[in-house]
Amino acid sequence: SFCRLVAISTSISPMVSFVLLVYVRFNSRHGFLVEVEQGASVAELKETVGRLQGVQPDRLRVIFAGRELCNESTLQGCDLPEQSTVHVVLPPSTSSQHSELVQQHRPGRGMESLTRLDLSGSRLTSVSEGLAVILETDASRQGNSIGHTAHSSFYVFCKTVCKAVQPGKLRVHCRDCKQGTLTLSRGPCCWDDVFLPNRIHGVCQSQDCDGTVAEFYLKCAAHPTCDNDTSAALDLIMPNTRRVPCIACTDIMTPVLVFQCAERHVICLECFHLYCVTRLNERQFIQEPLVGYSLPCAAGCPDSLIKEVHHFRVLGDEQYERYQRYAAEECVLQMGGVLCPAPGCGAGLLPVDDGRRVCCELGNGIGCGFVFCRDCKAEYHEGPCRQRTHTATGSALQGYIVDEEAALRARWEQASQETIAETTHPCPKCQVPVEKNGGCMHMVCPRPQCKFEWCWLCRVEWNRECMGNHWFG
Repeated sequence: SFCRLVAISTSISPMVSFVLLVYVRFNSRHGFLVEVEQGASVAELKETVGRLQGVQPDRLRVIFAGRELCNESTLQGCDLPEQSTVHVVLPPSTSSQHSELVQQHRPGRGMESLTRLDLSGSRLTSVSEGLAVILETDASRQGNSIGHTAHSSFYVFCKTVCKAVQPGKLRVHCRDCKQGTLTLSRGPCCWDDVFLPNRIHGVCQSQDCDGTVAEFYLKCAAHPTCDNDTSAALDLIMPNTRRVPCIACTDIMTPVLVFQCAERHVICLECFHLYCVTRLNERQFIQEPLVGYSLPCAAGCPDSLIKEVHHFRVLGDEQYERYQRYAAEECVLQMGGVLCPAPGCGAGLLPVDDGRRVCCELGNGIGCGFVFCRDCKAEYHEGPCRQRTHTATGSALQGYIVDEEAALRARWEQASQETIAETTHPCPKCQVPVEKNGGCMHMVCPRPQCKFEWCWLCRVEWNRECMGNHWFG
């Protein structure tokens, strides 16, 4: 399915006019191309589809990316990007939901378009509870220097065509009928809304479907995609709007991966690939029951394991296959199993008892029949082992070292932390940073759970002495 702008030159005039070729799916059954003028409105699209399908245009509904589009909106004004599908439905005449939904999604009102959403803030929150209170949003702080982007900030790993990290587009469909005809009650405001089920509801406009639960997914924005051609969401990869240097090479690149450590260390994708390959060669990935086979921040920060393991797709097909094999092996070992030591085998085995004799059973194309000693991994023998091998665990990381000074410069939150230190005082009660932007010395903690009243100069609870001596400085 696709949508594209095509330039057509006329023989009458040297002027070049543009038409918009829109791929329309009608009633979720069949799709076709519709040609409209570049600045065409939704009402004009309805007229064209109505004429082709033999129905009254005012009975049609146009749905794109979780919103029902109102008649006066233009298709381009609704953030209709290239290579996307518009759903046009003819609802039953008994439907009573139309007027409410159109009111909800008029221009300038209702939820933000899925094509303009930026969910990176939900992966960049500071460890300080007060940060959101005292700092401007990234959009307002960065607006003058980098400008507002009209495109989404999503990145995906395209598994089919590109086999690489690419810009992505967020889409939604009905959980029941799997069609993109669901109009959302609200848009997602964080990545958990996208990843976790049953968080956001809506109304499905498909005939004979009463679905109300939204399912989000991402597609590659670099090429036309079919309905089932979805891509892996990479929520830690984002545009480098703050121009933070890479923790490894110190170059300023975009996009980058921002680790979920307290310092929010930044690494460019080329260095992240090298980091992953090096750790894989050393078998230094960590098997974590709730996360899987993963890596922490390249600077070794605690509690920083990458939770979405699809980020390791950057390894490429061959290395990613090795990553999956190592992950399976590590899982077997953590379950108390062993790996067959025979050359070329390496099958994972779960012996039924604690005996030393282990047989790599043949069957279903797995196993080699080798019988070995569980302790020394040599061919099975009676009596004590001649040589006992140990699997190295917890050994020092050798192949990928991050310079300490580079780690200090590669923090996504560095500018924020410097601003906090220069312009704020911590609340004496809860320690949340509070900014004074004019007015008297009588401060009230902005944290709803605290609301402690204190003196900006004395940094103690507000009292009569403060009131008399330096209320206004």
